Amino acid sequence: MKKLGDRLLHRVTKALNSDHHLSGSEGTSGLRHRQDLRMPSQGVRLHIQDRYVVMDNGILQVTLSKPGGIITGIKYNSIDNVLEVRNKETNRGYRDLHWNEPGGKGIFDVISGVTFRVIVETEEQVEISFVRTWDPSLEGKYIPLNIDKRFIMLRGSSGVYSYGIYEHLKEWPAFELGETRIAFKLRKDKFHYMAMADDRKRIMPFPDDLCKGRCQTLDYQEASLLTAPCDPHLQGEVDDKYQYSSENKDLRVHGWISFDPPVGFWQITPSNEFRSGGPLKQNLTSHVGPTTLAVFHSTHYAGKTMMPRFECGEPWKKVYGPVFIYLNSTANRDESLYLWDDAKIKMMAEVESWPYSFVASEDYPKSEERGRVHGRLLIRDRFMSNDLISAEGACVGLAPPGDAGSWQIECKGYQFWAIADEPGYFSIENVRPGEYNLYAWVPGFIGDYHNNTIVSVTSGCKIEMGDIVYEPPRDGPTLWEIGIPDRKASEFFIPDPDPTLVNRALVHHQDRFRQYGLWKRYTDLYPNDDLVYTVGVSNYRRDWFFAQVPRKKGDVHEGTTWQIRFKLENTDQKGNYKLRVAIASATLAELQVRVNDAEANRPLFTTGLIGRDNSIARHGVHGVYMLYTVNIPGNRFVQGDNTIFLKQPRCNGPFQGIMYDYLRLEGPP
Repeated sequence: MKKLGDRLLHRVTKALNSDHHLSGSEGTSGLRHRQDLRMPSQGVRLHIQDRYVVMDNGILQVTLSKPGGIITGIKYNSIDNVLEVRNKETNRGYRDLHWNEPGGKGIFDVISGVTFRVIVETEEQVEISFVRTWDPSLEGKYIPLNIDKRFIMLRGSSGVYSYGIYEHLKEWPAFELGETRIAFKLRKDKFHYMAMADDRKRIMPFPDDLCKGRCQTLDYQEASLLTAPCDPHLQGEVDDKYQYSSENKDLRVHGWISFDPPVGFWQITPSNEFRSGGPLKQNLTSHVGPTTLAVFHSTHYAGKTMMPRFECGEPWKKVYGPVFIYLNSTANRDESLYLWDDAKIKMMAEVESWPYSFVASEDYPKSEERGRVHGRLLIRDRFMSNDLISAEGACVGLAPPGDAGSWQIECKGYQFWAIADEPGYFSIENVRPGEYNLYAWVPGFIGDYHNNTIVSVTSGCKIEMGDIVYEPPRDGPTLWEIGIPDRKASEFFIPDPDPTLVNRALVHHQDRFRQYGLWKRYTDLYPNDDLVYTVGVSNYRRDWFFAQVPRKKGDVHEGTTWQIRFKLENTDQKGNYKLRVAIASATLAELQVRVNDAEANRPLFTTGLIGRDNSIARHGVHGVYMLYTVNIPGNRFVQGDNTIFLKQPRCNGPFQGIMYDYLRLEGPP
């Protein structure tokens, strides 16, 4: 292991000297070739053996177990297998899920097929299928789904596509689905550099660095302080896979680079239509292993509200994917880091090609079989303008019928989203046939737009929605506001991490909230007294801590009460005031609101126990968005100085708490 560490140290030093160690932005001029830009004479070949199936197009060979459909090997360039050869064959490239019977314990399942068949076999394309069927004799052992795992290789393509078809028949028993994904475990002696964004890429620790004797486990199992890593440059850093989470809308390409030979391995997701939870849902990406994931559905950053339950009598079918596994290389080792730029270019080409024309399954509609929905979203807020306001930047989408904001936890169907332009026009393209509601949220405005009219999309249709007007919650003029209504807590004060618990890739980073242990800093900053925010004096970027968490006192935690102090020159004793509280995330928390009496036995308002996002521990600044309106009778206020008390009493652990998005006090109409 020491020799391996020495070799890596040489590569790390070279990367450091070229300013590529942690982040940066490079051009693509140094990339001398991309394998899929060659025009190989060889067509796609399929070799069917007793225990394996091999797809080969002259650029790469992909070997799968038969009939299991587990990827056991990927031969590319001069690497016989880019997957970890030390792992069992079932732990290299696989599709898995986590499920349970209603009320039962969770079961982790690496999906292995029981039948194999060839769907398409030409020189231009091979598509193969590995199916696991369910019957009542398997009840309690396997999830009651038929699962069809598909793999596609195209001529001249430097990669392989994969998708899955999941089907629950009406008469089958109920179950709950917690997670499903594709995982790849790469060779730890080759792949050391991870990338998922221009400012989120770096040399990563070895998996051995997370073993006993080389690290110290922190407040939970996934977080480790590197005490004796193979690469001395990483000494004293924190590694935590949740620091590399990403929102679905930004999670298009991520993966790893090998320096010797210079090869890249990338997971490309060209569409979010099949992912649960909409564009803001956060998922894992790549992390120490080296591991690369394609997560289709998970409960991360949402909790059990994101765990769909399928009942007996409920038929269901969904296609997850395709996603594309892309490999690239360069002849010059000094240009290894340009492979990331090439991967981004390839990602954009895949996005432009969606929906793919070559997928064989009838459950995957082609472009001409899909529909289009367009219109314009406007905003009416008479306390901001007498005219309608353009919903520029609004996120407008189609999702299965539900309630306002239900798209955040929607898991069973498909979602399609677009961003409104400056005048508010939107166009939602390539929508699968089906029945949907129209949803939207607008940066700068609270709440969720929901049109409960059924939008029936049919093959080839073009639906004009016309002008749609959203009226955000509002009853009176703004007396004061704290924060920005953008469904996140990132604008608030993000403290520096404990200097002994730093991830250097996140120093001076826009996502510095992903540093480990920031919740502990509240106790450091407020050891005895809680946060006090004075309207007109305080600045929310400096004076409003990003999360209302418990304070640690010795070995126990205690609830916290924040104060908002403000003046009212004239009060309407007979009127009603409205406190709007937009919550970006909550974890087993409760918000109690009191006015001018912190010790009142009964709060004026309480949310009760809310939230299972766990975003505080997992370094996210949002989870499932919630909006509360607190009615405050005018006689609760006095002329002059007033205080609103926000109490979060739940304190069984350090991660219980609330992240606010935005607060606003409205006067009487």
